Amino acid sequence: MTNIAERLSSYATSLQYEDLPLDVVHLAKRMIIDTLGCALGGYDGEPSRIARETAATVTSSSPATILGSGLATSPDMATFANGVMIRYLDYNDGYTSKESGHPSDSIAATLTCSEVGRAGGKGMIVATVLAYEVFCRICDAVDIKPGGFDHVTVGGIASVLGAARCLGLTEDQTLQALNLGIAPNLALYQTRIGDVSMWKGCAYANASRNAVFAAMLAQRGLTGPSPIFEGEGGYFKAVSRQAFELEPFGGGDQPFKIGECSIKRFPLGQYSQTVVQAALEVREKLPAVEDIVQVEVRTLQTAINIMAGDAEKWRPTNRETADHSMPYTVAVALMYGAVDQSHFGDEYLQNQSLLDLTGRVKVSVSEEANQRAPEAMLCDLEVLTGAGQRFSTQVAYHKGHFKNPLTDAELEDKFRSLACGPLSQAQADALLDRLWNLEGLADVGELIRLTKF
Repeated sequence: MTNIAERLSSYATSLQYEDLPLDVVHLAKRMIIDTLGCALGGYDGEPSRIARETAATVTSSSPATILGSGLATSPDMATFANGVMIRYLDYNDGYTSKESGHPSDSIAATLTCSEVGRAGGKGMIVATVLAYEVFCRICDAVDIKPGGFDHVTVGGIASVLGAARCLGLTEDQTLQALNLGIAPNLALYQTRIGDVSMWKGCAYANASRNAVFAAMLAQRGLTGPSPIFEGEGGYFKAVSRQAFELEPFGGGDQPFKIGECSIKRFPLGQYSQTVVQAALEVREKLPAVEDIVQVEVRTLQTAINIMAGDAEKWRPTNRETADHSMPYTVAVALMYGAVDQSHFGDEYLQNQSLLDLTGRVKVSVSEEANQRAPEAMLCDLEVLTGAGQRFSTQVAYHKGHFKNPLTDAELEDKFRSLACGPLSQAQADALLDRLWNLEGLADVGELIRLTKF
């Protein structure tokens, strides 16, 4: 009987482009478009700058390219720098299940390794679908937060397999890459608790960096500890605290999990997407925002744990805490009628009227929302005014949720809103054209070169 790592390695090396239905190929291209848009939008972030400056200290005989700057560095450092840009705005897609996270973060690994491994556009599509599949199947199987581990511990596994596929590793090499990628790279959940630091946007990028490094070692013959899941000191005992099985992977009659991933409408934590949409819907009914006495939010327990589970979420002092704060983003939506990346700057974080409104947001658990999770992220939101009026709405699927998806045109609008500025309109259009026709691209490096400012 094969163990989990052997099963993952077999699937990773056997999946072919021809196994992917046309709708799955299209979904993969949508996710890649959204992710590269987020990266271009996140280029100027402070963590992004630090990552690029650090990558600039490294040269390689097998170089990879950083988005935007065109800087050449080692494959693992390019993956890290690109990954930080992807994640910085907290605007890239997400998946919710027993565990939740952002499988699109693994595109940092599949993009870089497609360039280095000359996998071509089809190869990148397969590797990306593979990374999503693995990330989501593990999230379906077990929640690792109770043990103190962050979801990027799962993401690293997905990135190992995506990187290995793009680099052309054999099944045995892929198995060793998994062993090498998992054993030394277990990330702590403290990353997302309390006063959230810059590391929040770097954690998955680092997991992908380590994944690429593991794949490079395995490609050259290095072996890793096994069995990495079932062993006495393995993943089951140390991380998940229980054995688990993975459901059948996508292919044949089994749908691919990329179809259950959602694109964000707002640049903030995925569990607040429905809450902010509800706040915007209620705002349209209000006679005056200044008359708000209290805002009552009822949603699922997991959302509250992550987005409203500690005092710092009511008084965020930095972007990372603010975009993971349900009360703050609700207050922004009600006060300004929008939530975009500009609303996390100091002029907003220090706005006393906004902070006072944040303090009037009350959050409680909805048993209905708990029961409908993870299929929906149900939110009931009610605003009480000084005149005693009550205005309410309910949102289960935010615009961008896989059950309420953005159209391709809406996705392009989001991409252009992020890419135009760093890129000219002509550059953005050329990049979009290549991305929509990614399967015909022989050199993924061409995509990266099109992002150069």
